[in-house]
Amino acid sequence: MLDLMAGFVAELRSAGLPVSLTENLDAMEAIRQIPIEDRDAFKYALGATLVKNSAHWKAFETVFEVYFSLRGPEYSIKDEDSPDEFWREMQDQMRQGEGKGGGGAMDSLTQEEMMNLLMRALMNGDQAMMRAMARQAVQRFAGMEPGRPVGGTYYLYRTLRNLDLENMLDKLQDAQRETATEPLTDLEERLNKDEIESRIEKFKQEIEAEIRRKLVADRGAEAMAKTLRKPLPEDVEFMHASRDEMANLKKALYPLTRKIAARLTRKRRKGRKGPLDFRSTVRHSLAYGGVPAEPKFRSPRPSKPELMVVADISGSVAAFARFTLMLVYALQGQFSKVRSFVFIDGLDEVTEYFKSTEDIAEAIQRVNTEADVVWVDGHSDYGHAFEVFWEKYGRDVNAKTTVLLLGDARNNYHAAQSWVVKEIKKSAKNVYWLNPEPRSYWNTGDSIVGEYGNHTDGVYECRNLRQLEAFVEKLV
Repeated sequence: MLDLMAGFVAELRSAGLPVSLTENLDAMEAIRQIPIEDRDAFKYALGATLVKNSAHWKAFETVFEVYFSLRGPEYSIKDEDSPDEFWREMQDQMRQGEGKGGGGAMDSLTQEEMMNLLMRALMNGDQAMMRAMARQAVQRFAGMEPGRPVGGTYYLYRTLRNLDLENMLDKLQDAQRETATEPLTDLEERLNKDEIESRIEKFKQEIEAEIRRKLVADRGAEAMAKTLRKPLPEDVEFMHASRDEMANLKKALYPLTRKIAARLTRKRRKGRKGPLDFRSTVRHSLAYGGVPAEPKFRSPRPSKPELMVVADISGSVAAFARFTLMLVYALQGQFSKVRSFVFIDGLDEVTEYFKSTEDIAEAIQRVNTEADVVWVDGHSDYGHAFEVFWEKYGRDVNAKTTVLLLGDARNNYHAAQSWVVKEIKKSAKNVYWLNPEPRSYWNTGDSIVGEYGNHTDGVYECRNLRQLEAFVEKLV
């Protein structure tokens, strides 16, 4: 058990969950207080002690299902599995009502007979029968191959495609209408449909669990956990995120902004002391016989900086720019003034888009559809965009302004005009560049981030929410 827990915790850390030694010890103590045979209690005891962020629950659940799945020779992947005794008993029970008697291996049933058994199991909500049906369905339809390095999605697709569960829902609803003594009301129809959908979903989960058990038995827990491992929301790369990952990023954004805002507020409050308060020091020295033993300082009055964001929104970095703008505007209370500019080969100010609505997503949509950012051909031209920025808005950059430049600096071999960034640096408090590309790609091909970076206070790799959070803390 200790070895299993050690491997489990190591895999959680590999998946990105911050599990400390103290939390590991807490988990070990928690499982001593619960019955190990109660799988749900065991799972939630581990979750309560090891998971600190709701966004990490799905990753925890995946690792748990792999490491604590049922194992044994009966789950091995073979060309021909031996008949299952449990199936014989269940088949006898199902056929007794029809007067057929006797049993036999489930393998001898036709697909139609198997679907009838499944329909009865779903109709009656028979969990044991559904679990057994899931096992037989995987054995018959998944076509699993020993040693194949896959996560099981293809096997799940093949099984569900052969079972045709979408039509099963309609058949079950029709069967319930036929057995009802009187016509069902709309509410009853809706409740019945929800109940059937819930049972079908549980059956799908049983199939998925059966596939996972077979894969773990075949390849081992470590290999399966590595195959199924997915990045946490804060580690998903902006430029390669799927639609579902994008949705998870948006959910993680607002809790992140609250955390950063609170951290920045504490940082200001605990900032260095202000200048010496001579009068207060002399007054308090009377308690020490005139000796200024306890110097007094004026309370610091840190001013909020102004922020200008200049973002490339061309196709290659659009997702990165969108999330950065959303984060900055969610944090705008930390700045006295925030102004936003976007560009491709032309540049436009979009500050008003954010002021006219409280829905940041709607503002981002307006930026993508209404901003005048195309000058010639709609291909990135950093040099021209920066020239336009300096000509129109350079006078607004002052000693309180922090300028944030966002983009991959792939300039399509146009003139760099890096002198603009140099002039901005002379006037501004700070100039930072955030690049969503891996550092190894910088200054390759048409990337000239190094030429611009020489005139900034730093160029930062910013590929995911975790890196973005770490950088935002530097702004104030």
